[in-house]
Amino acid sequence: MSNLYEDRATMIAAGDLQEFAPFGRDHCRHHPNALNLQLRQLQPASEFRSSDGAAGLVGSLQEVTIHEKHKESWQLRKGVSEIGEEVDYDEELYVAGNMVIWSKGSKSQALAVYKAFTVDSPVQQALWCDFIVSQDKSEKVYSSDEVEKCICILQSSCINIHSIEGKDYIASLPFQVTDVWATKYGLLFERSSSSHEIPSGPPREPLPTMFSMLHPLDEITPLVCKSGSLFGSSRVQYVVDHTVKIVFLSTEPSIVMTYDSVQSLHSVWVLRRVRAEEENVVLKFSEQGGTPQNVPTSSSLTAHLRSLSKGDSPVGSPFQNYSSVHSQSRSASSPSLHSRSPSISNMAALREKNSQASKVFITSDLCGQKFLCFLVESQLQLRCVKFQESNDKTQLIFGSITNIQAKDAAPVEKIDAMLVLESSGSLVLYTGVVRVGKVFIPGLLAPSLTMSNTMPRPSTPLDSVSSPKPLSKLLGSLEEVVLLSPVPELRDSSKLHDSLYNEDCTFQQLGTYIHSIRDPVQNRVTLELSNGSMVRITLPEIATSELVQTCLRAIKFILPKEVAVQMLVKWYSVRSAPGGPSYHSEWNLFVICLMNLMGYNTDRLAWTRNFDFEGSLSPVIAPKKARPSETGSDEDWEYLLNSDYHQDVESHLLNRSLCLSPLEAPQMKDEDLSQSLSLDSSTLLFSHIPAMFFVLHLVYEELKLNTLMAGGNRSLADLLVQLARDLRLEPYLDHYYRDYPTLVRASGQVCTINPGQTGFMHQPSFFMSEPPSIYQWVSACLRGEGMPPYPYLPGVCERSRLVVSSIALYILGDDSSVSDEHSQYLSRVTPVPQKSQAEQEENRFSFRHSTSVSNLAERLVVWMTNVGFTLRDLETLPFGIALPIRDAIYHCREQPASDWPEAVCLLIGRQDLSKQACEGHLPKGKSVLSSDVPSGTETEEEDDGMNDMNQEVMSLIWSEDLRVQDVRRLLQSAHPVRVNVAQYPELSDHEFIEEKENRLLQLCQRTMALPVGRGMFTLFSYHPVPTEPLPVPKLNLTGRAPPRNTTVDLNTGNIDVPANMTSWASFHNGVAAGLKIAPASQIDSAWIAYNKPKHAELANEYAGFLMALGLNGHLTKLATLNIHDYLTKGHEMTSIGLLLGVSAAKLGTMDMSVTRLLSIHVPALLPPTSTELDVPHNVQVAAVVGIGLVYQGTAHRHTAEVLLAEIGRPPGPEMEYCTDRESYSLAAGLALGMVCLGHGSNLIGMCDLNVPEQLYQYMVGGHRRFPAGTHREKHKSPSYQIKEGDTINVDVTCPGATLALAMIYLKTNNRSIADWLRAPDTMYLLDFVKPEFLLLRTLARCLILWDDILPNSKWVDSNVPQIIRENSISLSEIELPCSEDLNLETLSQAHVYIIAGACLSLGFRFAGSENLSAFNCLHKFAKDFMTYLSAPNASVTGPHNLETCLCVVLLALAMVMAGSGNLKVLQLCRFLHMKTGGEMNYGFHLAHHMALGLLFLGGGRYSLSTSNPSIAALLCALYPHFPSHSTDNRYHLQALRHLYVLAAEPRLLVPVDVDTNTPCYALLEVTYKGTQWYEQTREELMAPTLLPELHLLKQIKVKGPRYWELLIDLSKGTQHLKSILSKDGVLYVKLRAGQLSYKEDPMGWQSLLAQTVANRSSEARAFKPETISAFTSDAALLSFAEYFCKPTVSMGPKQEILDLFSSVLYECVTQETPEMLPAYVAMDQAVRRLGRAEMSETSELWQIKLVLEFFSSRSHQEQMQKHPRRGLFMSSEFLPVVKCAIDNALDRWLQAGGDTCVHAYLSGQPWDESQLSMLACFLVYHSVPALRHLPPLGLEGSTSFAELLFRVKQLKMPVRALLRLAPLLLGNPQPMVM
Repeated sequence: MSNLYEDRATMIAAGDLQEFAPFGRDHCRHHPNALNLQLRQLQPASEFRSSDGAAGLVGSLQEVTIHEKHKESWQLRKGVSEIGEEVDYDEELYVAGNMVIWSKGSKSQALAVYKAFTVDSPVQQALWCDFIVSQDKSEKVYSSDEVEKCICILQSSCINIHSIEGKDYIASLPFQVTDVWATKYGLLFERSSSSHEIPSGPPREPLPTMFSMLHPLDEITPLVCKSGSLFGSSRVQYVVDHTVKIVFLSTEPSIVMTYDSVQSLHSVWVLRRVRAEEENVVLKFSEQGGTPQNVPTSSSLTAHLRSLSKGDSPVGSPFQNYSSVHSQSRSASSPSLHSRSPSISNMAALREKNSQASKVFITSDLCGQKFLCFLVESQLQLRCVKFQESNDKTQLIFGSITNIQAKDAAPVEKIDAMLVLESSGSLVLYTGVVRVGKVFIPGLLAPSLTMSNTMPRPSTPLDSVSSPKPLSKLLGSLEEVVLLSPVPELRDSSKLHDSLYNEDCTFQQLGTYIHSIRDPVQNRVTLELSNGSMVRITLPEIATSELVQTCLRAIKFILPKEVAVQMLVKWYSVRSAPGGPSYHSEWNLFVICLMNLMGYNTDRLAWTRNFDFEGSLSPVIAPKKARPSETGSDEDWEYLLNSDYHQDVESHLLNRSLCLSPLEAPQMKDEDLSQSLSLDSSTLLFSHIPAMFFVLHLVYEELKLNTLMAGGNRSLADLLVQLARDLRLEPYLDHYYRDYPTLVRASGQVCTINPGQTGFMHQPSFFMSEPPSIYQWVSACLRGEGMPPYPYLPGVCERSRLVVSSIALYILGDDSSVSDEHSQYLSRVTPVPQKSQAEQEENRFSFRHSTSVSNLAERLVVWMTNVGFTLRDLETLPFGIALPIRDAIYHCREQPASDWPEAVCLLIGRQDLSKQACEGHLPKGKSVLSSDVPSGTETEEEDDGMNDMNQEVMSLIWSEDLRVQDVRRLLQSAHPVRVNVAQYPELSDHEFIEEKENRLLQLCQRTMALPVGRGMFTLFSYHPVPTEPLPVPKLNLTGRAPPRNTTVDLNTGNIDVPANMTSWASFHNGVAAGLKIAPASQIDSAWIAYNKPKHAELANEYAGFLMALGLNGHLTKLATLNIHDYLTKGHEMTSIGLLLGVSAAKLGTMDMSVTRLLSIHVPALLPPTSTELDVPHNVQVAAVVGIGLVYQGTAHRHTAEVLLAEIGRPPGPEMEYCTDRESYSLAAGLALGMVCLGHGSNLIGMCDLNVPEQLYQYMVGGHRRFPAGTHREKHKSPSYQIKEGDTINVDVTCPGATLALAMIYLKTNNRSIADWLRAPDTMYLLDFVKPEFLLLRTLARCLILWDDILPNSKWVDSNVPQIIRENSISLSEIELPCSEDLNLETLSQAHVYIIAGACLSLGFRFAGSENLSAFNCLHKFAKDFMTYLSAPNASVTGPHNLETCLCVVLLALAMVMAGSGNLKVLQLCRFLHMKTGGEMNYGFHLAHHMALGLLFLGGGRYSLSTSNPSIAALLCALYPHFPSHSTDNRYHLQALRHLYVLAAEPRLLVPVDVDTNTPCYALLEVTYKGTQWYEQTREELMAPTLLPELHLLKQIKVKGPRYWELLIDLSKGTQHLKSILSKDGVLYVKLRAGQLSYKEDPMGWQSLLAQTVANRSSEARAFKPETISAFTSDAALLSFAEYFCKPTVSMGPKQEILDLFSSVLYECVTQETPEMLPAYVAMDQAVRRLGRAEMSETSELWQIKLVLEFFSSRSHQEQMQKHPRRGLFMSSEFLPVVKCAIDNALDRWLQAGGDTCVHAYLSGQPWDESQLSMLACFLVYHSVPALRHLPPLGLEGSTSFAELLFRVKQLKMPVRALLRLAPLLLGNPQPMVM
């Protein structure tokens, strides 16, 4: 019967029994689908039971065919939350028919369908899989890879994969798949092998059977296995054996278990990625053709399965077979790796065929040992193999096999156990292979054996449908199985035989029983019952209270594994007994269990006897209490105690031990002997008591560091005191007494440990006779004394470790304390013996200086976040311990680095920085500042394309006036213009209408030029909605005539309107609309195509839109197919936009596909024999510039050669190439310049091309050299339309060649080339050069001599040759100087153009710099040109020339002031906007409005850069020859005007207040690096402001006093700042306490009030709580002020406390250390409690002591000397008061009779019980050493204070404490009170 009793005792109660049905089934039933009909019939039918092994099929009706039955399946897993926090619910994946339903939830969280998928054909399998999305497929690191969480749905011909992010993939399967498995690396497929594949004839290469897929977009590749023989040689091959099936696959560790059905062999393989060398072997191997067939896996003891992908990426799923585990090994110990020879395969004949494992899982026991378990159903056995990772993590080491009788089993992860269904039908819990106990399920019978057809037998499909067999047959088969079983008999299997015959055969009627176990998640598992229903049960956890969990962890750590498992099993069965205790008594239960296991009799021990179990009389516990240990009952023990023999032995042993330790004698005289208790030494943990006591002591010290665990710590102290007494550890008792004086009475119940048994106790090496105390350790550090290393338990005492390391780092200044694992400040407690204590004592440590203190603070804070320490942890540290850490945090908060990670910023309390850091990692998307304009507003007013500007920021930048509205008015082109013509009497009506239309035509020249400027103004300001097309404002070319507001239209036919007049204007309009899209927007190919307009007349706009998308980088997303579509349409504009867009998007990448695309459009890049394509001229120009962009800066030889020839391409035969040649030549020049940009004379490998000489020739003219080589034939044609002969046509080639030279030698300061570009200085030579070209030459020359450009008019004039300066009409003189041989017209034109060129170069040099002198200089010239235009002799120079020069100067001015919105430039632009008649043509309007756009670039958020690529782009965009009408592309392709985008860079820094999340003003201090022109300088700017170019800056700092300081150091790299600027320049700032923002208080006058109060004046006491709201918005502080600082009427004595609180609060708020408020209050409370002598525990006194020690510590003093103005943490007035109050309280106690107490304590005599707590306070506060430390003679004998001082020197006792003790020790009765 003992067996039965044992079962009763270790019964485990399972909780939460609830009916289970897959949630998806219900969902499917309501799903509108044909499947419903079938599912309705799948009601659970009790009369039919499925007997096949497929678990989880609810029985179905008889007529449903076999195929139908497999319709339904599901799997569960632990819930995974999106954010990554802990969630406790199940996720279910349910498959039925064509549907897959993924639901989440549990009973506590509502069940809900998360996703449902319906596919076209029946689903074969659905599973979760995480794919690794990594850039390189190497084996290096997986930790950093992104993981794409997906759900995979397998159908017969394809697999659908849906990722959580919403990506869908479909991969078609090239073969039939039987099974698919999710691995660590992707998916693994098993190919179903058909019968005809088994080769009968000649051997041929067998096909692989296993394949892998690493990512949904990768190929499906075969697996490779590497099988090693015993002698180390291994071969690599594909997995081709179709008899091998996978039975189990695990991701952690990544292993696979396979079963070979021929050999009946289970093997375990490791799965990893393939390596390159193995890949090559297999690829060569397969090339050789037929390989030998005999590659049995039996030799594969260490095999690696592998997979290959095409060619280069060695990916795959390798395995390494660790050991082969036979499914039936007859011996209990499994053969190890090398003991078996490959010839084992002939044993296969002895095996039954059907022994494949039906279920495999990995489980671990309570001590973390792992087991691989597989269930062999035909044997009714669960085989468990222990395995562990080798130290280098490369392989697994397998141990022996243990067999457990089982019908089914499942792992219970959360409690490290597994649930086994025994063949008798009872559920048993095992941990590893140790049996814990039966599981009692309320409401279910547990029959000992069930008669049913669930006994395993070879099941065939036919059987499963047939009716149940007669029982007699079944009995026969069952008996057979039992007798044949080769397994050594496990526990009492005789029971099994008996039951076969004695049980009543009509058992089935008695009730249901458990048929199988499935779906284990955490500690929940589903039981399938015999009647087809399912229930889900929850197994209880090991411990719920944190205290018990911590103690268990510590004990588990220290005990040997076997003992630990037994102890935990015992505890688990006690805790989880049916009807067990509630949460409250868990600790009590734990204590009793633990002490029983140590050998205590808890019933006789006073303090455990009165533990109150709620319901201690419940019958379930009663038997347990009667039987505390399994070895016998109390009565037996007491009988022994009272026997004579016992007393003899005891006295005898006692005598023997008296000479050893006389301490034991007095303790025996307690009460009469029958009452004295002693320990049972035969119990499990008896020998481990000292070790356990020590680790529990360490846990006790650890819990002291968590203020939330104070209650638990007190109960732990109870246990420790008892153990310390019994182990006779006086020092420890003294230690606990000082912590909890009231708890440790002088006398207590002692359990004697039989002295003879002490020898059995295992004294661990790490046991310290001195109790380790964390408080004392920290205190010694602060005083600068040495201390031995502090012991800690890895993984248990993490706080102690953290505190010790951080104090060592911050106070002792030792960097190494946190760097390495084995710090000299910590000694790890390990179960294995260590070096002796003496050695450890030596390395005591002392104060060490380190680099710099702020640096230490930084190290500490960064380290703490790395180990995962958060503010919440800091709040639970006691305030004295936390003080040094808070001090470090305060220092870091004052001066943080801008690039700290988010966690660090959160810890130091700088929300502004942490928000910045967190924004930094966000995907680029909508930014904080994007203004959301409600879409309703656009309907009322016509959309002018400028609605999406961010008004909030612009109103901060330009707060004083309405300039932004003005710019909007000037640049809008969507409203009709006002046509104001006076009707003179002599005009007829018809003529008047014509007059009006002519006027409108003039105005339309201006309207058509506006979109380019509007594109600049709205640059990158909008994030499109992916579901709506981009709004493109209309280009409105109608007018309204006052006074009647009649419409004027150009299409009436009254006047001639040029054809295609609007085509380029609408192209520009499209570009302007497209450029609004910010580069960070989320756009895809479909959206771009979706914007394609329906009407043909909008095609030009769409062409512009495409170009814009290229400029902001989105065109790379457009599918190649679409690009091809657009180009084949043959629409000229679309081709131009697309070619330029694609090239701009691939800037400088030499992308091959784009190069091919462009080459088709450039005849010179095609082979000479190719077909002549008819490419429109403008498209050719665009393609040539595109080549320049794609190859920008690469100095690509072939491209440069072709482009050089193209500059001088002659006009072709017949009519080819004769029009607009200039723009083609210019484009070739610009492209050549871009390709060789800035390379100067080091053009490698191009010497033979003579690039500069050739360009010079193009520039000045001369004989044409015919190109040698391919294109020669084309140029020899006899017939030309233009007679050029053999000379170069300079008018065509000069501009391109000049700019090419400028770009090649850009910024090289190459004087020799620059001299070629000098303006001619004789009249004769001047006549040969077009004045316009002089502008280009001057510009080119200045760009080459970049460093010579100076921002003053003197320098500008110095570019004009002397002859011109002397003889030209200066811009003011009226009369003409008379001279015959000088051509005045030439001279004056040359003069203005040279000046314009110099001004333009000035614009380039200072682009985007807002340089004041450059601005003044250019502004003066602009004014001069305007006055000159109205001068009488303007006709000599020609108004057109002057207008051109004015435009150039204006553009230069706008470049310098780009983005700044300067008012003077705006006035110029506005004035020129109004000039519409006369010479003003389309081109001039274009220039004026481009200047206006540049001035407000991107709404003030962008500026221009002066890098080489930017200058190249600006040269294309601002080419100083403007079109004369809207269709004019003769000299310069209009589309190139938009390339300015490539030069724009975001440089606006917008401070955003982190609390209100709105933009605000803040003061910045910008430090420039020194250059050759100026020293390192600082400048103050009020942000939001445009920053200077980043390469000029050294650092940027947000200055106080209003905002917290913040430093961005650019010397470390500009990446951080660039990312801030690209995300709309948002820089988070945080207002300091008591400050107002600049908007509310521009002059800083209102904050003055705050400052007067802040100077710690006497009014601090009169601080009104109401005013606190000016200082802080923290709700906690406001309510503290409300409730604790407001005086009420009848205050009386409490007024003093109120004042104190007010001043403390005031201090905290103004010094911005609100986190110190709790510490202040706690200190005040503690002092008051001490004054009333009510201290029951001394921890608060310890904290105050630590605070005082910290402020007097050396490290803190040094800090104060370095930074005197850094606010002290605690007010200097508060601490002395506290100190004084404590001293007074203790001195009063001494005088009132405390001195006798102290004397008694020091001399080791008993003392008065009533004084316990005050004595402890005195000892702690004055750090009086314990009795054992006093010198052997005692201190009594000293005669003088000096002698006493000398004696106590070693004790390191503070002098002030000694002064108080001196009277007692010197025998002088008068106490000295200081």
